[in-house]
Amino acid sequence: MALASLLILLTAVGYAVLCAVKPFAPCRKCSGIGIRTRRRTVTVCRRCHGNRARLRIGRRLLNNSRSIHAAGTRPHATDRKATPWQ
Repeated sequence: MALASLLILLTAVGYAVLCAVKPFAPCRKCSGIGIRTRRRTVTVCRRCHGNRARLRIGRRLLNNSRSIHAAGTRPHATDRKATPWQ
């Protein structure tokens, strides 16, 4: 049981490090080419929009949690105390 928990923890930490070091991965739909061919037509990949890369799920979660934290801890203009000289 302890070995399985350690393995899961190491896998999660490894993926977190991978997301921090290399946040983009090749697009799975177009194999990192940026275009797709369908029945004699060449179109731009809908998933990556021709950028050839996509943001990893772990990095997307990290960015989302950072923005939520920043929005919750940012001081608002209505929270400031009024000073006599204003």
